[in-house]
Amino acid sequence: MLLFLPISSELRAQIDVVLEDLTTIDDIDAESWEQTYDLLSDLLENPLNLNTATPDDLRQLPFLNEEQIEEISAFIYRYGALQSEGELAMIPCIDETTRQRLLQFTYFGDVETKKPSLNELLRRGRHELIATGKIPFYERRGDRETYLGPPYKHSLRYTFQSQQHLKAGFIGSQDAGEPFFTNGNAAGYDFYAFFVQAQRFGRLKNLTVGHYRLNFGHGLVVNNDLSFGKLFALSAADRNQNIIRGHSSRMEYNYLQGAAATISLTKNLDLTAFLSYRDIDVTPTDDNLNIRTILTSGYHRTNSEMQRRRNASEFLGGSRIAYRYNRWNAAVTVVYDAFDKPLKPVEKRSKTNLYREIQPAGQHFWNASVDYGYRHARFTFSGETATGSCGGVGTMNTLNVKLAGQLSLIAIQRFYSYRYYAIHSQSLSEGGATQNESGILVGATWRPSYALSVTAYTDFAYFPWARYQVSQRSQAWDNLVSATWKRHQWKINLRYRLRLREKDNAGRTALDNRTEQRARASVAYDENQWNLKTQFDLSHIGGENAENSFGWMVSETAGIKLKNVSLNALFAYFHTDNYDSRLYLYESGPQYTFSIPMVYGHGIRYMLMAQWQPSRRLLLTAKIATTNYFDRSTIGSSYQQINASSMTDLDVQMKWRF
Repeated sequence: MLLFLPISSELRAQIDVVLEDLTTIDDIDAESWEQTYDLLSDLLENPLNLNTATPDDLRQLPFLNEEQIEEISAFIYRYGALQSEGELAMIPCIDETTRQRLLQFTYFGDVETKKPSLNELLRRGRHELIATGKIPFYERRGDRETYLGPPYKHSLRYTFQSQQHLKAGFIGSQDAGEPFFTNGNAAGYDFYAFFVQAQRFGRLKNLTVGHYRLNFGHGLVVNNDLSFGKLFALSAADRNQNIIRGHSSRMEYNYLQGAAATISLTKNLDLTAFLSYRDIDVTPTDDNLNIRTILTSGYHRTNSEMQRRRNASEFLGGSRIAYRYNRWNAAVTVVYDAFDKPLKPVEKRSKTNLYREIQPAGQHFWNASVDYGYRHARFTFSGETATGSCGGVGTMNTLNVKLAGQLSLIAIQRFYSYRYYAIHSQSLSEGGATQNESGILVGATWRPSYALSVTAYTDFAYFPWARYQVSQRSQAWDNLVSATWKRHQWKINLRYRLRLREKDNAGRTALDNRTEQRARASVAYDENQWNLKTQFDLSHIGGENAENSFGWMVSETAGIKLKNVSLNALFAYFHTDNYDSRLYLYESGPQYTFSIPMVYGHGIRYMLMAQWQPSRRLLLTAKIATTNYFDRSTIGSSYQQINASSMTDLDVQMKWRF
């Protein structure tokens, strides 16, 4: 079994660095993290030719802001193709950190003298097949009593890419406990996804057929593509997106199914249109005539989960027209969304579900928005304002000012009416939704020297309507400061975050103040052949009428690279009072496999990952990881309960290029 393995530890390490720099783990839900990791894995495996990449291509890279994208394109237009990192360093707005990230996701390729034919693209294309499996060395309660399938998680992924013009993808995926070729899954895998994408064929900028994702403007109307938190917003919140991306991920809910295309009408004017129809998982109301909840887990392990599998359908269609001229850009997006049954999130009103009363209700919905932007040498302004059949308004506006030296300030204002909603919206927020929130974020990035960079923000948010576990209007305040010193092979990072939130007391008669503090200190040394990293994490949760919860963790990671073998290891010791003070780890794992474990209680986690490349086309890797708890005899609850104090998983993957 050790011959079926994950991907390059080096590539995974690069993704970890980007995630650590641009995000805080506890800022995003697990589904968004997995989707974000899939996207970064795909970009690493299929880097952009920097010399032929268009501004739209560069906007796929999450760490570039609008100024950097335009300056890269302008530099290549003036001086010709880039040949080395030294030439890239001549672009003033590309700092050292951004340059190193850019080199991981791009390369200096030749400039096409003529457009290749379709036959040439098919002949030159690269094929890639990845088989992945996860084998647990424990038994869950559901494996014994309820689950319809075996306890193994596995998938088969195929990708074809020919330059930046043609791409296709396919995946078959199975979660642990789901039936395979039986019990309602006669087609084998529980989930299949595929797409074909053609780009840069004359006026046709992008045509994607099959499963796909969209990201327009600032995400107030449509964004089921990429989700980052507030640190990401400091570097790229000024971008107005126009992204169509193929979907061949294991994520079973956050995608569209049909076709989407962008056509260049004139040099400065683009038209995008899209259609989608797909079956979705829902929890019906008691009379089975309405939809109470749209399910997002993708699990179909039990009879009840199988009954909710694809038991409703959704149609979505829309268009976007975007105009760019010199430093100005503007676009209008219109979306129509319909379900085969009405959404009815509330059947009986109560104080505990008051927050559900403002969720989408009905069968037919429309949304429209205008997004806009202007870039000056010293500042960038952008934003989006949206409304819809809901009758509410949502708006988000950013102002990024570049001061003397290496100091930049950013202000992000947002107002999402409690009456505003869009089914597929996703944007910057404290409450996790583009609804029922107004706030202002002020941040700064400062480089006082070549080696030192400092990032900080403060964000205040107000919620006029009830939220989950908050039965009345409330507010929150979030603050973060991060400093990174990097010189030669050494990197030191210090980070502190303070969040103040309000939450219902035990009787739901008033709100208690809740304080969350998290801190991290890490020291890393990276040579060409080996690397080491020591990290210390702290968390403290407190508040009125609540017990204080404290947690800490120390972890050590190490890696070594030989001729065609590499090894990565991790050891972490953690001790937290309870779940509230839980901690997170960035951990190496298989390509396209989400691996950011959360730990709480008292115990250790250790991991070893080995990679072997016996030939240029074949890559084999295996990872074994164990979490050992000292404070419990069972792990998990309900059907996921394990009657043991430790759990061990083996991840295996084979990657073959041909």
